[in-house]
Amino acid sequence: MRLLVNSVIGLATLLYPAAVFFGSHYFEPWKIAGILILLLLVRLAGSISSKHWSTPLLIAGIGYCVFAMWSNQLGTLRLYPVLVNSLMLLIFGWSLLSPPSLIERIARFQHPDLPPEGVIYTRCVTQIWCGFFIVNGAIALATALWASLEIWSLYNGLIAYLLMGLLLGGEYLVRMRTQKHVR
Repeated sequence: MRLLVNSVIGLATLLYPAAVFFGSHYFEPWKIAGILILLLLVRLAGSISSKHWSTPLLIAGIGYCVFAMWSNQLGTLRLYPVLVNSLMLLIFGWSLLSPPSLIERIARFQHPDLPPEGVIYTRCVTQIWCGFFIVNGAIALATALWASLEIWSLYNGLIAYLLMGLLLGGEYLVRMRTQKHVR
């Protein structure tokens, strides 16, 4: 049941740009922020008991949405993807400063005895993700400040996810190719 709830909430937060775009036609910004707070609170309730890595992200998101409710400005809601990219950059970047890197930690679930080449590779992948979050966050900020709501929604609700998928897929292909040489 928890998996289903988390999946629904995850999907709803992924659809955040669409919700802001369509919701802004019918609701005041504070109501949209309030709905997001409820979703994040439900997700937080599930993560606190398990001390999940996403707990600080959820708390930051709730704090930001409280601010968005208070400001009641559509522009504030448009900055949420910038916050998400900044927090992800912070998490990935921090793991580079206090090893093992986040990608190495994930890799060790499947390969507990990761060879030194694997550690170097996972560190590079973590650095690439940091670069992605910097660029994606900058574009999210630019669209929030200077683009129309339609462009903001298109980039943050579709293009950013496609770029993330391309990065994931490209890394997977590189990993499969390099692992063949290691064996």
